[in-house]
Amino acid sequence: MNKCICIGTLLLGSFAMAQTAISSKDYNTIESKVIEWRREIHQNPELSNQEFKTAEKIAKHLNALGIEVQTGVAHTGVVGILKGKREGKVVALRADIDALPVTERNDLPFKSKVTSEFLGEKVGVMHACGHDTHIAILMGVAEILSKNRDKIKGTIKFVFQPAEEGPPPGEEGGALLMVKEGVLKNPDVDAIFGLHINSQTPVGVIRYKSGGTMAASQSFTINVKGKQSHGSQPWSGIDPILISAKIIDGLQTIISREVNLTNEAAVITVGKIKSGVRFNIIPESAEMVGTIRTLDYAMKDHINKRMEEMVSTIAQAYGGEATLKIRDMTDITYNDPALVRQMLPVMKRVAGEVNIQTQKAITGAEDFSYFQKEVPGFFFFLGGMTPGNTESFPHHTPDFLIDDSGLLLGVKTLTEMSLDYLNSRR
Repeated sequence: MNKCICIGTLLLGSFAMAQTAISSKDYNTIESKVIEWRREIHQNPELSNQEFKTAEKIAKHLNALGIEVQTGVAHTGVVGILKGKREGKVVALRADIDALPVTERNDLPFKSKVTSEFLGEKVGVMHACGHDTHIAILMGVAEILSKNRDKIKGTIKFVFQPAEEGPPPGEEGGALLMVKEGVLKNPDVDAIFGLHINSQTPVGVIRYKSGGTMAASQSFTINVKGKQSHGSQPWSGIDPILISAKIIDGLQTIISREVNLTNEAAVITVGKIKSGVRFNIIPESAEMVGTIRTLDYAMKDHINKRMEEMVSTIAQAYGGEATLKIRDMTDITYNDPALVRQMLPVMKRVAGEVNIQTQKAITGAEDFSYFQKEVPGFFFFLGGMTPGNTESFPHHTPDFLIDDSGLLLGVKTLTEMSLDYLNSRR
């Protein structure tokens, strides 16, 4: 069996000795189920707002546990409500459920062979960001807590969220739509927890940051209009490809010359350019799409303003025209400092103090941020890399791999954090 995806129940000494509110028997029993669920979900991925079979599997599982189930939330989302034996606060636990338009490239026995259509193109579909592990972990947490209602003072909401990677163009979706549809209401949520597996963090390790931890994400589209001509006579036309190159170069000077990167990181990336049909024709138009990442609201406003000014001005300087549209995708993922302080002792108890590590903010983005705008939240990173590996593959790539032995720590941490939060007098 591939050592990158299963090395047994590899647990660090301090992790194995952890004192927990739930019996070790319950946790040991659930591990094999979680791994099985994860592999089945991995083999059957679905794109954003199309997670129909995934939602059906989740709802069936929650119903079997006697948990109140709501389906069709934000199109394909599933929400489970578990009430404890006593009244108390309400905590929400979130897992994202969508996959990416990526063709998987490995020899796993549960490798995805699914294909679909994305933006008019046939693509492979893969859980290339680990959302399959998030689903399986939360399904495991739900099963354990449903069997331990007597330990719950209050209510737990299990939020299985679609379209974290962003809904298709022209559609609403993700956390923002869930909030809009009232997922944090009835009963009203007091706090929310979420995790993300990380392929470059060793199994057994949890990393976090108090305050701003992940960037706000925006997408942008730039349409450039030129004048078509023969490729041998560029002087008779206006080249939108040349203008696009100048715009890209100009945008990077915003980051390198106008933004104080010693305060926070910022990124402007053009991820796609579409223009032309033939080698000897200067086309009439070009389209660019990309992303903006910021960790500071003032910085975000400045970058947006300068992009608006620069795009049209550069195009005009070369005789063309250009328009810019910017779309908000996620807000800054902000971990409530008081909630982080409250949860650290239980995290250290579960994983071992040496395995709880702080990290710097990153320019990756999460629409978990929209939940955190409404209620205090804590989002952390769970190790998924086989310890001792010299090579790991980044998220959103065809070679992305996660070691299944890291999933149990995710189950334990979310379970124990939930019980600690609900049963605390604070």
